[in-house]
Amino acid sequence: MRLRGADYPWVTGVVVGVGRRPLFVPVEQVSALDSEGRVRLASARLDLRPFERRAGEVLLRADVLGHRLIDVAEARLVRASDVELIWRDGKWLVSCVDTRRPHRLPGLPRGHSAVHGLRDWQDWKEFEPLIGHSRSALARRPTARIRRLRPAKIADLLEDASRDEEREILGDVRQDPELEADVFEELEEDRASRLLDARTDEEIAAVLTRMRADDAADAIDDLRQRRRRPVLDLLPAGQRAKVLTLMGYSPDSAGGLMGMDFLALSADATVREAVAAVRDARRLQPQALTTVHTVDGAGRLLALASLVALLQTRGAVRLGEVSETDPVRVGPDTDLVDVTLLMADYNLLTLPVVDEEGVLLGVITIDDVLEATLPEDWRRREVAPPPDAHRTEGPESNAVS
Repeated sequence: MRLRGADYPWVTGVVVGVGRRPLFVPVEQVSALDSEGRVRLASARLDLRPFERRAGEVLLRADVLGHRLIDVAEARLVRASDVELIWRDGKWLVSCVDTRRPHRLPGLPRGHSAVHGLRDWQDWKEFEPLIGHSRSALARRPTARIRRLRPAKIADLLEDASRDEEREILGDVRQDPELEADVFEELEEDRASRLLDARTDEEIAAVLTRMRADDAADAIDDLRQRRRRPVLDLLPAGQRAKVLTLMGYSPDSAGGLMGMDFLALSADATVREAVAAVRDARRLQPQALTTVHTVDGAGRLLALASLVALLQTRGAVRLGEVSETDPVRVGPDTDLVDVTLLMADYNLLTLPVVDEEGVLLGVITIDDVLEATLPEDWRRREVAPPPDAHRTEGPESNAVS
């Protein structure tokens, strides 16, 4: 079959064995497919040149049946047991996939009575095939549906993938460098370290440059010792300075948990200006933007205001008038337990980290605390689907009996 992006693939022909030689028979020479899997040819004339598949061509038995696919709707890897072919507009199309039953001969047409009676048949468009054929993978990458998934879901797929599946998934993800960086932020440390270690120093630095500084620091710390300095030297100066600062703290301390990207304005700024600054801070972590900090000329923390309070206040009001002037804050050496207790006791979404002079160093967000405190064996457990989750049915079949 030939892949066509998000559309249904069409069958271009069959591969037949004559002796030990595989030959290609164009679909135009196929007169019938029956329910026993027999292929009837319209002519006995065959092209005797050995079959060689071209870019974008997929062999149903060798590449799909028995292999795993990405279920895009549920973000999980499933194994293809069977596929359905339907006749539409003068072509045989691959319309549905069966992921539960033991596989039989590929693409056998099933009768009309079976079309909607089995829950395990799903629309081909719900899946992204993992074929393992490099030329086919290159043809599919511009329209890969996996890039619609959230980074955490792609990270889950990689955790469950084989080495070959890893390579194909990452090959698709690398087409979007920002998404790739987000995925590496979500990976387990051991997996991220192994995947990064397989790359050149320049390739590692390109990923870490787009990651949050705290996640980049963790990633570098997990690299082999001899690779850390070369990668650090390839980072942009600003990112390198943040990473080096964070690497100086224990990972279980406030300094190790904090992010160094936050929004800080003077107390004389207006609420309107503060909201505009939030709107324009597109490169900052969204969780860190739930709080706007006010600082003096030396960067010392004076107060903070929640984004909700700003949105509920007239735009001309000065930021200092709606800010909490004695905010809860911690030093960089505060341990994880104390940080967690403070955020729970005060119902905080963010917690500022200051030095002995009160200078704002960074901000801890609630998601960082949850990740640090969640038991290791629970991190990748399968969560319950939402109550409104449902699967769509495949296209109405024109399959012959």
